[in-house]
Parts: sequence; C-alpha cells; structure tokens
Amino acid sequence: MPRPDPIIPDEARVVLRRRITMLVWRAVAVVAGLLGVVGVMLPVVPTVPFLLVAAWAAGKGWPSFERWLLNHEHYGPPIRRWREQGAISRRAKWFSTLMMASSAVGMQFFGTIPLWLRIGVPVVMGCVAVWIWMRPE
Repeated sequence: MPRPDPIIPDEARVVLRRRITMLVWRAVAVVAGLLGVVGVMLPVVPTVPFLLVAAWAAGKGWPSFERWLLNHEHYGPPIRRWREQGAISRRAKWFSTLMMASSAVGMQFFGTIPLWLRIGVPVVMGCVAVWIWMRPE
C-alpha cells in the first residue's frame, strides 16, 4: 500500500490554515481600525495610516469591511488616493508636519528624556516629513 505524500496536506489542514489566516487578517484589520478610531479622538494618534493598514488587511481577509472603508464618505477618498497614486493631500501634509514639529519642540522641555532620544526622534520625524512632502498630491 503506497504511503500518502507528506508534502501535500490533507483537506482539513488546508481549510483550517485558511480559516486561521483569515482570522489573523481580520484581527489586524480590527485592531488597526480601532486605532484609527482612537486617532479621530486623540490628536496625537494618526488616523489615516491606521485606516490604510485596516483596509489593506481587510482586503486580504474581510472584503466587506474593505468595501465599507473604501466607500466611507470621509475616510474612503484618502484611502483610494493612496492606493491609486500613493498620494497625500496638501492639508494632511501640513497637518502632519505641524504636529511632528510641535511634538519635536515639546519633547525638548522634558528633561527626563535622554539626550539621544531628544535628538533622534526629531531627526526621524524630519525624515518622515521630507518623505511625506515628496509624495504626490
């Protein structure tokens, strides 16, 4: 009697693996979506980047949630612009730059923050700001 090929998984394992993968993508979409909702209420937490991640993850495991995000009247357009052109609106560029600059200045007033962090974080934020301004509108 021939032995089954160990490389080919049986059907139940394939189904289980697909379900687990779908649940992981859905969990990522939900967590990113919730962080995006928190970002609506807290000005320190960005909203649109988390919604971009939520839409990306939902596209892999929750198509109806992805459609809902893309058709949302307020958050759908920036997500669609990012997907189609990698574009960031001028308003978002200004807002993110001003928030990063105010954060960089504000953190300088906390003497308990190590010097390497007070220098390194603004440098990283500056690099991110340059990258943002290089994106199409």
